[in-house]
Amino acid sequence: MGFVIRKIYDATTRGNREALERVIEIAQQQIEEPHEEGIQKILGQLQDPMRYGYRAILFVAQRGTGSFEGFALLLHFPDLEFCFLEYISAAPGGTGRGVGSALYERVREEAEELGAQGVFFECLSDDAAVVEDPAELAQNRARLRFYERFGARPIAGTLYEKANESSDPFLVFDGLGHEAPLTRRRGRAIVRAILERKYGFMCTPAEIDAYVASFRDDPVRLRPPRYRRRRSAEKGVLAPRRRRIALVVNEKHDIHHVRERGYVEAPVRIRAILKAIEATGLFERIADREFGERPIAAVHDPEYARYLKRACARVPAGKSVYPYVFPIRNASRPPRDLPIRAGYYCIDTFTPLNANAYLAARGAVDCALTAAECVLEGHRFAYALVRPPGHHAERGNFGGFCYFNSAAVAAERLSRLGRVAVLDVDFHHGNGTQDIFWRRADVLTISIHGDPANTYPYFAGFADEVGEDAGRGFNWNLPLRDGIGGERYRRALREALERVREFAPAYLVVALGLDPAKGDPTGSWLLGAADFRKNGELIAALDLPTLVVQEGGYRTRSLGAHARAFFTGLWAGSHKTPKGGRQAGSI
Repeated sequence: MGFVIRKIYDATTRGNREALERVIEIAQQQIEEPHEEGIQKILGQLQDPMRYGYRAILFVAQRGTGSFEGFALLLHFPDLEFCFLEYISAAPGGTGRGVGSALYERVREEAEELGAQGVFFECLSDDAAVVEDPAELAQNRARLRFYERFGARPIAGTLYEKANESSDPFLVFDGLGHEAPLTRRRGRAIVRAILERKYGFMCTPAEIDAYVASFRDDPVRLRPPRYRRRRSAEKGVLAPRRRRIALVVNEKHDIHHVRERGYVEAPVRIRAILKAIEATGLFERIADREFGERPIAAVHDPEYARYLKRACARVPAGKSVYPYVFPIRNASRPPRDLPIRAGYYCIDTFTPLNANAYLAARGAVDCALTAAECVLEGHRFAYALVRPPGHHAERGNFGGFCYFNSAAVAAERLSRLGRVAVLDVDFHHGNGTQDIFWRRADVLTISIHGDPANTYPYFAGFADEVGEDAGRGFNWNLPLRDGIGGERYRRALREALERVREFAPAYLVVALGLDPAKGDPTGSWLLGAADFRKNGELIAALDLPTLVVQEGGYRTRSLGAHARAFFTGLWAGSHKTPKGGRQAGSI
């Protein structure tokens, strides 16, 4: 279709404010007889979610970064487990291009994930005896025909139907494909909630009581279908579906293959994980996109990025250059020779430069950004399965097998649309991510890792490192001793997740290391498959849109099983979340 649908969580970021301004503009242009107070209330609903007794969930359809194709505003009533579609509208000139269908399908998916029994909304009459204007009648019929494709029909036999004789709207019900009918008791409770919470300023208590009492049929009766269903709808193509985990794989990762003995960051890692997780059926494969060099420059020193590109291009094919001179005594005058200058930018002696390191790292960044876009488009979970890893890459340094910090680049992208928490669960400290966001208050960085007193990277990851300036208090390290098992690890994980809840981000980025596993050649912990599954369940309980970026994990015999266990737990945990929607960062 050429556009994406993004979920707006708040009005605090520049990107979201611009989107909201465009939404209000579209509403004023497209919605018949718009209620200015109601349209402006969108902002208040996002900033104070439960002030009105429901959550406001806003979706915008965008083409690229600047063109808005339409929007939908869904109201969620968590106490009664139903949703009300307040507005859905394409931008001027946007009708007939699939915008409305895409938005409504996204609304239905959201309602389904929230555990709603159905979606209610209002539509004007399609009766020629009521609507005299032929153009208006055609428009009303087209609208009800559209919704009937999804199984949505007006409620019959109540005051809503009788009121429609004077061109007041029908109340329409979409049961989301559920077989259970709407009982009279639930119907009355829902209608009362709609009238009191949405229209209490214009309806008297006596009028509300009359409408509620008019629901006499049990179950609630719907008007018989009037329009012929499309064949695709009969086959269930338009039925709501649970979204699978978006999977973006760095397909050309294996161009970066260091064959020296003992170099554990090998292509087989990706193959082992991919084989295990694809068998679960939980994933939807998404092709990666190219984003250019600008997102890298947003988190890395541009001079460092230029150096890495030039230096790798000069290394002969099949050769590797390891840093062996570290000019820390006079950092202002780095060596001119590019191979010798490697130590100016590298933090260790075992992360080589070769002809393809830069290209593979660029590919990993593109995959992480593609997965981040999947989250913005509505996927609850997205997984960037990449190598080389990235969390040791600082703003101006590489090391620990890492060249560009893919998770940090993705977190930077997401941070333009809401606050972000980065949770690093690799055995080794995420010193790169800490360095990049050290002075930022809009990105919370948390790392659970081996004690840096005796674990790489040795110089960072201590508990007293909390950030500086605006970022003070927004970096949190949880170093743990050698030899711990799953129970001790989960105590730390619960602490970290509680801190995330307090921060209340819009998005979560998980830097997934599988090297806490028992037997990993780079770690000393004892976690097994059951532990990774439990960790996934705990993270899912945050109920946040979550991007997972692959970091370490080097015991290839168990790598696939542990990845499968983690994502199985993540998926299962998301379906254990209590009905009523998100907690941290909720809308």
